[in-house]
Amino acid sequence: MASQPGLSDLRRAKFARRVPAALSELAGPEHGTVSLPLHLVWSGLTTFDLDQPRLRMSYYRIVLAEGQHDDLVQYLNRSLLISLWPTLISRDVREVWERSFDELAHSAQAAA
Repeated sequence: MASQPGLSDLRRAKFARRVPAALSELAGPEHGTVSLPLHLVWSGLTTFDLDQPRLRMSYYRIVLAEGQHDDLVQYLNRSLLISLWPTLISRDVREVWERSFDELAHSAQAAA
């Protein structure tokens, strides 16, 4: 009898379907104020000043956790993602992205 996939397995599969083919696809803003759509953030703060470290971190956590492929490409910026990476997100998101992009895995190892 095959075992049922665990919650973590299901979450990783969900995140893996959304990951872009390359980090170079991430063409989102580096600075300024960005308003996220309701399908990403349905309560609380919806506008984020990327020049404010706490707001930038919240913005990235939301987009990584809730965003579909097109959202990731539109709202994330490659350079900012790499600089924020080691402290960003849940283990499931981290595993999927680091498995997809050696650059992020190396960034996480360098920060450790």
